[in-house]
Amino acid sequence: MGHDNHHHHLSLCFCDLMRLLWSLLVPCLYLSLILTLVLLLLLLGVRMWLQGRRKARRAQDDGPAVAFFHPYCNAGGGGERVLWCSLRALMHRYPGVSFVVYTGDQGVTGEQILEGARQRFHITLPRSVTFVFLRHHVLVEASSYPHFTLLGQSAGSMFLGWEALTAFVPDLYVDSMGYAFTLPIFRYLGGCKVASYVHYPTVSTDMLSVVRERNPGFNNADFISRNPILSALKVVYYCCFALLYGLAGSCSDVIMVNSTWTLGHILALWRSPSRTSIVYPPCDIRAFLDVPLEDEDEMEGWEELGREEEDGGRGDRKRHSIVSVGQFRPEKDHQLQIRAFRKLLDRKGDGPGGRESLRLVLIGGCRNQEDEERVLMLRGLCQELGIADYVEFKLNIPFEELKRELVDATIGLHTMWNEHFGIGVVECMAAGTIILAHKSGGPKLDIVVPYEGRQTGFLADSEDSYAAAMETILSLSPTARLEMRRNARDSVERFSDQEFESCFLAAMEPLMGSLER
Repeated sequence: MGHDNHHHHLSLCFCDLMRLLWSLLVPCLYLSLILTLVLLLLLLGVRMWLQGRRKARRAQDDGPAVAFFHPYCNAGGGGERVLWCSLRALMHRYPGVSFVVYTGDQGVTGEQILEGARQRFHITLPRSVTFVFLRHHVLVEASSYPHFTLLGQSAGSMFLGWEALTAFVPDLYVDSMGYAFTLPIFRYLGGCKVASYVHYPTVSTDMLSVVRERNPGFNNADFISRNPILSALKVVYYCCFALLYGLAGSCSDVIMVNSTWTLGHILALWRSPSRTSIVYPPCDIRAFLDVPLEDEDEMEGWEELGREEEDGGRGDRKRHSIVSVGQFRPEKDHQLQIRAFRKLLDRKGDGPGGRESLRLVLIGGCRNQEDEERVLMLRGLCQELGIADYVEFKLNIPFEELKRELVDATIGLHTMWNEHFGIGVVECMAAGTIILAHKSGGPKLDIVVPYEGRQTGFLADSEDSYAAAMETILSLSPTARLEMRRNARDSVERFSDQEFESCFLAAMEPLMGSLER
């Protein structure tokens, strides 16, 4: 009897709870509708306010304005070269349009930024550009988000984009650094036409596969890859982020990507094939193409090595340098270069044309203390493998020294997995080295490909395959190497400034034409 009373009491409590929830449902629905309506009215009011500011600015300036979002425009890298070449091309083609650059650089003036572009890239803009200096650039720095970095930077870019939009409302907004989450802000709040140039997708299907397969990497810590629960949670996080990233990117009216590899990922994520095209980045190859290609027997700066009588006149008597160019970041995988070089030395052995004829030169920039510590670790690896006497490190060297090293090198080495494009690979080919790049990403799909049916270089993806490829290159006759160097140099004309400007202007023509009407 007591048990039945208890059961009856629980049933009454449950019914009372359901009646309470049902009675709250209708008020909650009304409240949700009211809040949604208020939010829509607020957003509409903000949009009208921003459009009013743009109309007032256009009446005063008597012309449309195009703004580029590039928080690190003074950095001096390949992405910045895209920015300045884009501005130069548009200024020449559209004299009635004014241009603005949103930048987060601090402690410099607009004149200093332009002078830096002139010195680094030999680019001078035909007329003035207005700089809008953003104060909260720390919001997009990876160091601000030790965890959930992708989400933190993306949210930060939205706040930085809002700061940019309220400071200056353009007619056309161009994201030239890959901050896709700024696109809906300018399109829907600012009422602007929007375009984007994507160097590298913020999240990619390759990143998802690394986490899903629990492979450790520079973007997948060991403690996560070893834990199935953490790996599963990270996959969910990446999938949700990829969905949001795709929605944000699809807001772009014109989408330009820098390579076939990037194109594949952007098409999969943004799903806008009719608005997407490849525009290869402009590579500074003229400085290298000015150096004539010569037969190795005639080249200066090559150290002659003694030849033993038993050599019998065979073999290569020159000292060969294998040069790697790239910042000392983990994804560049300098350890793979060092270990592959060690295997090459083991294959060559002693004697004429052997290990004494080889050297590995690692050239790159150190941005901070972390990079410097990475260089110390790599030096320690060379000591551990017993090849320190054969490896040189050249940090933050001037361009002329870089150019000299590349021109004198036999092999240009690149080991980054899924490099989105590979400007350094193009520069090595233009300088006349035999390129040996990673069999993935931009080098595989766009750069180290046959040109008019002729081989332009080599690809590899492991220590053994790199060592074997280097041995093959060194075993070629000087004449065969010269022919391949010429093939490679001929092929890189596809990545010149002129080709970039032509493709960039063609992609931007629909939007730019609508501004002038």
